[in-house]
Amino acid sequence: MKFVRPRRIWLLDHAELNEKWVQDRIAEDPSILGLGDLVLKDKERNQLRRGRLDLLLQDPDTDRRYEVEVQLGRTDESHIIRTIEYWDIEKRRYPQYDHCGVIVAEDITSRFLNVISLFNSTVPLIAVQMAVLEVGENVTLVFSTVLDELNRGLVDEDEEVQEPADRGYWEARGSRDILGMVDELHAVLRQSDPRLELKYNKSYIGLAINGVPDNFVVFKPKKSFLVVEIGLPESAEMDDRLEGAGLDTMPYLKKWEKYRVRLTKADLAKHEQLIGDLLKRAHEHRSS
Repeated sequence: MKFVRPRRIWLLDHAELNEKWVQDRIAEDPSILGLGDLVLKDKERNQLRRGRLDLLLQDPDTDRRYEVEVQLGRTDESHIIRTIEYWDIEKRRYPQYDHCGVIVAEDITSRFLNVISLFNSTVPLIAVQMAVLEVGENVTLVFSTVLDELNRGLVDEDEEVQEPADRGYWEARGSRDILGMVDELHAVLRQSDPRLELKYNKSYIGLAINGVPDNFVVFKPKKSFLVVEIGLPESAEMDDRLEGAGLDTMPYLKKWEKYRVRLTKADLAKHEQLIGDLLKRAHEHRSS
């Protein structure tokens, strides 16, 4: 293959390409932002006399929403404040969703990265730097996350606000057979640490040691399958193993470093060794 050196294009004063062009490209394929397999919920969303939100994106698996503001050229104070303001409006309007503001600009200086970092202690913010590259007669967009949001921990992992439940609660939800799978996986985990016990909550079944939550593996029973969230760093080797086994995997939770797999009873019987290895490695990772 022949190497072609790309030429960077700055859009602020470009005669043809503009902010709307960037918005349209993201709207066509939100995954190009590099934030996951997102879907477009709205574009140029009216913000009640506060202007318009460029893009509202959503993760279809977690229902997390991303308020995205695009700016050509260098980011500035107004861009940051506008993103936070729109994030706050959407969060107040739809509190049932988890929300995150996304700042997209061609140039994000270290000064403004420091400013965004200060806000990030209280407001979930992601800063993405974009570059438009010309290669021959074609142009492409490249997005790079230069500041990820602060890792705060899942609400489901905050036991103080989590409604407790018991095994009967999950059995009443029609998950008795699936609970048998939880028991099998729990037995595998106890081989690594006999102290591990199941801790029942209304939205998931976690793990605990002497009553203290230790949710490096989380179970979410459904009527016909079990979602298992396994705390392991993302790796090509792990991706290949899961794909090669043909397991029904959900998008990786980068923020929480968790693989998610949908398991049926047949899956567990067929891939018992692989699943057991994943659980063992998750325990080793947690203990490292």
